[in-house]
Amino acid sequence: MKDTYQVKSVVMDDVEIERSLTRIAHQILEANHGAQDIALVGIVTRGDLLAKRLVEKIEQIEGAKVPLGSLDISFYRDDFMTNFAPEIHATHIPFDVDGKRIVLVDDVLYTGRTIRAALDAVMDLGRPEVIQLAVLVDRGHRELPIRADYVGKNVPSSRDENVRLFLEEVDGTSAVEILDMKPGERAGSAPLGGE
Repeated sequence: MKDTYQVKSVVMDDVEIERSLTRIAHQILEANHGAQDIALVGIVTRGDLLAKRLVEKIEQIEGAKVPLGSLDISFYRDDFMTNFAPEIHATHIPFDVDGKRIVLVDDVLYTGRTIRAALDAVMDLGRPEVIQLAVLVDRGHRELPIRADYVGKNVPSSRDENVRLFLEEVDGTSAVEILDMKPGERAGSAPLGGE
């Protein structure tokens, strides 16, 4: 699918992505006074890959391996009933969320609806002490009162554009690109493999 879009600009390359993730890892540790009781939960399909990288960076910085989980919010989306073929992934939270300091990780923060769904999904699993939000990109245009605690980069964009993260692990390259959308299309995550 990436090939059918017009790339307007590349706003982050692989070096900038890594630099931002390192900064976010430091900010998470500073805000939470270390790694104790922290757990990272990535929202699939790219938030989980970013969360894995953040866990590795936190381990390098702090010497502590924090729990890592992945969250599929497909059934929690407010447009679930109108999406005829939602792409379903597995949720994997191999730890008890009760009393944990959960850091939700996502790639691009846009309307806030994905995060609202993720909050509902986490709360169905238990009662964390606190839930924080880390995003690589905040593109604005919020429809709900949601903000990120940790942001890699603010990328102003119009509603006629799509801001997408591509990662080496699934796309063969790492970059954040602004793409022109065709009339009537909806902004969304890049499909796995950039298809």
